[in-house]
Amino acid sequence: MNVVIFSGTTEGRALSCQVAALGAAVTVCVATDIGAEEQGNTEGITVCAGRLTADEMAALLRGAALCVDATHPYATEATRNIRAAAQAVGVEYRRLLRPASALPAGSVTLQTAAQAAAYLADKSGNVLLTTGAKELPAFAVLDPARLYPRVLPTLAGITACEAAGIPHRNILAMQGPFTQELNAALLRQFRISYMVTKDGGVAGGFAEKAEAAAQCGVQLIVLCRPEEQGESTETILQRCREIL
Repeated sequence: MNVVIFSGTTEGRALSCQVAALGAAVTVCVATDIGAEEQGNTEGITVCAGRLTADEMAALLRGAALCVDATHPYATEATRNIRAAAQAVGVEYRRLLRPASALPAGSVTLQTAAQAAAYLADKSGNVLLTTGAKELPAFAVLDPARLYPRVLPTLAGITACEAAGIPHRNILAMQGPFTQELNAALLRQFRISYMVTKDGGVAGGFAEKAEAAAQCGVQLIVLCRPEEQGESTETILQRCREIL
């Protein structure tokens, strides 16, 4: 049995190993080299790195017993494309979705990065951006000297910061997950007044960010999760057992 898992997440990596342990041949698809690096090498798992076109997704899925979408909760475009490719070739599709977090009282909740930028436009103080390099263009309306983006330590991450005019001294190129203590240290070091984040759940270190913000008196701004339905790891594993 061949199971294709679109991953790049902590829960996707864990699931791939569990499915391989059941005896299935597993193909894990990740969008970036850093995703492949984190996936590592495990017997029974083949890793495919790089962004795929719709046709490439369909070709990869053809003949598979199951397609599991374990991409990030905010990767809505990827999810749409994966679901469409699975439907196109008649392969069963399952969405692995990490549980959402309870948002702390006093959080500012907004739908988009553009709304967060508009909210911050008439406020003063430094801003820690933990929403990823792809969201940086939305904050172009703000003085880049105020912005401290935390991005992956990759060429793409640094290039996105440079394109947004972020001073190099403000670029925090680091790979998580991060402890509450490290988050708090960054907030203090750079005199942060606002932290913009996504609800990445336990795997994304959301609680550690929220706790650090509360500890340091920093206003937490959360971009709401897109609404979607998903299943737990155990539910998907049980389905794998059924079709083995």
